[in-house]
Amino acid sequence: MSAAKQPKPVARLSHSLTHGNIWLAALSLMKRKKVYAYALPEGISRAFGYSPSKLMTYFVLYKLEDEKLISSKFEGRRKYYELTPAGRKALSDGKKKLAELSRKL
Repeated sequence: MSAAKQPKPVARLSHSLTHGNIWLAALSLMKRKKVYAYALPEGISRAFGYSPSKLMTYFVLYKLEDEKLISSKFEGRRKYYELTPAGRKALSDGKKKLAELSRKL
């Protein structure tokens, strides 16, 4: 069902599960390989089917790094991000929480 034809509560749920939780998508992509910040929105779009803004993506990266869930390193002029052990645990915990909630529904 397209977003335009979804009932409003379903559209709100879809938005909160995607745009409201960009951190889950970002950590999931970083689980596989380090990520270049500028390319992250496109990676999320390909993998998860929604497109966060670049500004929101940078904001999420800043918060994740501040919370020590990811670390960054410059390679040339580009800054790459990768998961820390705490980030792997947060991703695992987030996935478990979503699965638990899904089972209860």
